[in-house]
Amino acid sequence: MKLSPAVLAGSLVARQNIDYNSAPPNLSTLANSSLFETWRPKAHVLPPFGQIGDPCMHYTDPATGLFHVGFLHDGAAAVTTDDLVTYHDVNPDGAPFIVPGDENDPIAVFDGSVIPSGIDGKPTLLYTSVSYLPIQWTIPYTRGSETQSLAVSSDGGRNFTKLEQGPVIPSPPFAVNVTGFRDPFVFQNSKLDSQLGSTPGTWYIVISGGVHGDGPSQFLYRQYDPDFQYWEELGQWWHEPANTTWGSGDWAGRWGFNFEVANIFGLDEQGYNAEGEIFTTLGAEWSLDPIVPQVSDFREMLWATGNISCAHGKVTFVPNMAGKLEWGASAYAAAGKELPATSKASKKSGAPDRFISYVWLTGDFYGTLDFPTAQQNWTGALLLPRELSIGKISNVFENELVHETGSWRVASNNSGVLELATLKQEISREALAALTSGGSFTEAGRQLSSPGDIAFQRLPESKFHVITATISFPEGSRGSDLRAGFQILSSEHESTTIYYQFSNESIIIDRTNTSAAAKTTNGIDSRNEAGRLRLFDVIQGNNKQIESLNLTIVVDNSVVEVHANGRFAISTWARSWYESSREIRFFQEGNGEVTFGDVTVHEGLFDAFPNRTS
Repeated sequence: MKLSPAVLAGSLVARQNIDYNSAPPNLSTLANSSLFETWRPKAHVLPPFGQIGDPCMHYTDPATGLFHVGFLHDGAAAVTTDDLVTYHDVNPDGAPFIVPGDENDPIAVFDGSVIPSGIDGKPTLLYTSVSYLPIQWTIPYTRGSETQSLAVSSDGGRNFTKLEQGPVIPSPPFAVNVTGFRDPFVFQNSKLDSQLGSTPGTWYIVISGGVHGDGPSQFLYRQYDPDFQYWEELGQWWHEPANTTWGSGDWAGRWGFNFEVANIFGLDEQGYNAEGEIFTTLGAEWSLDPIVPQVSDFREMLWATGNISCAHGKVTFVPNMAGKLEWGASAYAAAGKELPATSKASKKSGAPDRFISYVWLTGDFYGTLDFPTAQQNWTGALLLPRELSIGKISNVFENELVHETGSWRVASNNSGVLELATLKQEISREALAALTSGGSFTEAGRQLSSPGDIAFQRLPESKFHVITATISFPEGSRGSDLRAGFQILSSEHESTTIYYQFSNESIIIDRTNTSAAAKTTNGIDSRNEAGRLRLFDVIQGNNKQIESLNLTIVVDNSVVEVHANGRFAISTWARSWYESSREIRFFQEGNGEVTFGDVTVHEGLFDAFPNRTS
């Protein structure tokens, strides 16, 4: 809810009285909004107050060139950007541009997507209109609970006016007992046009869900008329057996029982290409046995690429490579959109057509933790924008490591020296440049061969900084107990340890001592995070060595993003309490010598919302 100026003024007083040099009290006993600034990030997208949900409904406005970044928030709200760095609320106080409560959506507005030049050439939103709750893959599906409806904006995206008609997709496919039927994503794809004999530039919709007792699915539809009123059902273009995996599951999690938030797009090595290789990002829901009604133990944010074929008018997608877009357990519901070279942001940076994706970082673990939300008065954030493209890993030595079914494939083989292909994902070039353009200091590289931690010679000025570094490991490290990385947000009271370990080829974020507040207050998650990253054997000159680990660690107060080698990301919350918890330390455990190099700390970050007044 929106707080009055009087309440906000009282909150500011309460904030000033909190002592961050002493042990924290039970935070749930503090005044409302007294923790508003305590853990709030400044370089990430989030509303002025309240809860943020799934990112969705992004588009580039053809009239202005601005990129609209949407998200669920009291319906759906949005911000605009001309540089992927700073943002402006579409409406004052972050008010929504569409809310539920009409005939098609009496209960809720769920995710949707925008055709930039749709009905009458205006931005046209296709969204899931909700009539009944609860909806969950673990319980029987209520017919009519999720339909797909249209709304149009005539005022630059400040409001999307619902069409005075019924839904354009009023039900799931006939006689299919779905687990879900939501999150429509509109896209164009020349390969689908060719396979289906469609008119070039035809729009398609993919809707996420699954089939009870059978497994998760993506449902495909094709534009039938120029006014976007009718959509031809093309069936389940992709379906997986229930709770199966890609390969062993080590590199791409599980397909689960229900798909959500699917995006479909074409990529090449430069970025977005409607004629490029087809990729999908998707959320997968699953649970351990016994399955408990209305409980999803796990949500995984995945990606896949594959081949499409058409037989007897039915088009089918079959994956040939898959992985995780994000390994953080609280990070989910990625949504992206093509950002053309003609957009304002791309013109400024000289970037080509790109696919830009945002991931949601839920602040209370999907509503399951009793976090002191009233004291903070905001929940969750969107992670930094990511550019997706086809990436290459060069000069890879051919051995058993490359031939496992994983999140890579062999693109070429030159007498045992391979080039691998994978999904490349990096912080957008504009955001990364801004993050690293301020004041910085370099920490001398060093070699560590004995367990322990060593503090940097210089302390960051704040809890807003970026660490970039390269870590090199000796050839005999595979299968060893060697661990190496950094401790961040550290003091004598608390610290968060980020390290790579060879025993299971993983980057770990150890949060067991992250927050002193977790010892006094319920709902502050201190579980560890983990994600798998294989460092291949590569040829450098005439020598074989383990691929170096190239890290970019973004510390935005409590939001921590770890990006590695252009193909890995894991993000989480690190809610340090003490003002003194700003140290950075080298960390090493186990047997083996580790070399740290190119270690730089970039101070300050940027303010994503310079025009917000509170």
